[in-house]
Amino acid sequence: MPILLRDIWPIENPGEYKIHFARWNQHTQPLEVFARDRREWQEWQEYRPGRDDFNRPLIFSLIQFYHEQDTWLFGGVYRVLARHPDRYEVELTDIGANMIGRLKLFYPYRDRTTRPVMERHHEGFEVQEILREPYSGRTFPGFDDIDLSFEELETLVRNERLDWRAALENIKGVYLITDIHTNRRYIGSAYGDMGIWSRWRQYVETGHGGNVQLTRLVREQGLPYCREHFRFALLEQRTARTADDVVIARESFWKRVLLTRGEQGMNRN
Repeated sequence: MPILLRDIWPIENPGEYKIHFARWNQHTQPLEVFARDRREWQEWQEYRPGRDDFNRPLIFSLIQFYHEQDTWLFGGVYRVLARHPDRYEVELTDIGANMIGRLKLFYPYRDRTTRPVMERHHEGFEVQEILREPYSGRTFPGFDDIDLSFEELETLVRNERLDWRAALENIKGVYLITDIHTNRRYIGSAYGDMGIWSRWRQYVETGHGGNVQLTRLVREQGLPYCREHFRFALLEQRTARTADDVVIARESFWKRVLLTRGEQGMNRN
């Protein structure tokens, strides 16, 4: 029998609330925004479309937990202080403060409306999980299942996720970067004194990691292009004791197999 939100958290005066079902906006995942920058997350509550959707005093914010179907992460209750023609002024309240980033709800919401009234939906919210700590990035899935958007990688690096860092910091390996806008691919590697974690941190900071073709792309398109269109996958991992020439040979193998030299890829050699 499911535990309903109303069983553990009765909402007083639901008529004072609008819900904000924050979903992917064709550019950014709100879950990653929340995890990397709370100020940027508050700006999602301050955005005002043409209509006055947040026309009640309080906003009950929910974040699409896109790794799991029909799952939402509680992002706080905000009070609307002012309504300007182009934006809202809001402040985070202490209502449910200990649940922010921890409470996960199950609710199969399919409507296009992003900001509905609370009373139509509160009764159906099921408590799926309460995390031990506020969400700061996805749990390390194992070496065989690493496929990350730039935005998700940035969240992990900015928050110094210990499980990811411990796994990737001291391994050598070969990785794939895919530009999902053009479908062009780049094969890179980490060897010597630099592990995968440090190598990928460079991409988060610069977008190009010092690679010639990627540097040109960042110069032309800017870092926001990388954040929106790059994906990172780990193809092979090797222990720190592995000779560098072995890793370099495997990097060359993957360049040949995936045709990343020439027009279809972004490797120059």
